[in-house]
Amino acid sequence: MTPRMRKLLEFTLDNLVWFMLVFVLAVFSALIPNYFQLGIFANIIEASSVLGVMSIGLALVIIAGHMDLSVESVAALSAMAVGILFCSAGIGLGIKLTPAWLAVPVSLALALAVGGLIGLFNGWLIVKVKMNAFIITLASYIWVRGIVLAVSGGRSAQDLAPAIRWFAIQRFIGLPLTAWIAILCFVLFSVIMAKTPFGRHLVMIGGNETATYRAGIRVTRYLILAFVLAGAIAGLSGWLLAIRTSGATANLGIGLLFNAFAAVVIGGVSLKGGVGALPGVYAGVLLLSAINTAINLMGLPAVYTQVIHGFLVLAAVLLDTFKTRLRQKLA
Repeated sequence: MTPRMRKLLEFTLDNLVWFMLVFVLAVFSALIPNYFQLGIFANIIEASSVLGVMSIGLALVIIAGHMDLSVESVAALSAMAVGILFCSAGIGLGIKLTPAWLAVPVSLALALAVGGLIGLFNGWLIVKVKMNAFIITLASYIWVRGIVLAVSGGRSAQDLAPAIRWFAIQRFIGLPLTAWIAILCFVLFSVIMAKTPFGRHLVMIGGNETATYRAGIRVTRYLILAFVLAGAIAGLSGWLLAIRTSGATANLGIGLLFNAFAAVVIGGVSLKGGVGALPGVYAGVLLLSAINTAINLMGLPAVYTQVIHGFLVLAAVLLDTFKTRLRQKLA
C-alpha cells in the first residue's frame, strides 16, 4: 500500500463517524417528510447541547486510560444546587442578587465548583490511593445521586431566575445560546487536546502510562486534573440542564451517562485509552440526536432508541478493534 493510500485510509477511518452522520441525515431526509429543513437540524444541535458537554469530560478521562461513571449524577447535583438557590417555586429558595445578571456567573461558578470538587475527590482516590476507577466512580454515581434525593426530598425546584433562563430563550443564528456554549466547549477542548502539552500528555498517558512516567512527565498531576475537568464539565452540563428545564428534579438527567458513553465510543475514542479526538465525539453526539429526532418524528416507541444506540455502540467497538489491528499491520 502506497503512503498516499495509507493516509487516505487512516483519514477515512478517523473521520468515519462524520461520514455516518451525513449518510444518516441523507437517509432520514429522503424517508421522513419535512425532515430536511433548517428547523429540524437546529433542533438536533440544540437537543445535543447537554449530552455534548457531558461527553467532553468523559472523553478526556477515557483518553487518559481511565473511566468516570459519576458524570451523570454530578450533573444532576449541580443542577439541583442551582435550582434550589435560584428557583422561586417548589423547593427553590429564590435568592435575588443585585444586579440580577449576577445570578449567571454565581450559578455557573457554583455548578463548576460542585463538579470540580467531586472530580478532585474521585481523582485523588484513584491516582493517589491507587483505587480502581470503575469502582470509585460507580460509588460516586450512587452517593451523589443519593445526595440529590436527600436535599430535594424527591421534590422539584421550578421557575429558574430569568437572568439564567435567558440563555435558553436568546438565539444567535437560529440556535439558543446553550447550543453555542456546547459548540464553543468542543472547539476549546479540541484545540487544547490537539495543540497543548496537556492534551498531548493525556494521550500519551492513555497509550502507555508507565512509559509516560519514565519520560519525566508528571502523570499524577495530569490524571487528577483530567478527573477535576471531567467533574467541572459535568457541572457545566448540569447548569445547562437546569436552564433547559427551568429548574431541577430529583431524577434529572437519568440515562445521560449511557448516552454519553455511546457518543464517546461512536465518536472514535478507544476504551483502551490513548486514542480519540473531540470533533469525532461531537459528531457522535449529533448522530445520536439525529436518530432520536427521526424516531420522534416517525412516532415510533422510545424503545427503538435504545436498540439503535446499543447496536451503534457495538459497531463502534468492533470498528475500534478493526482500526487497531489495521494500524498494527500498517506500522
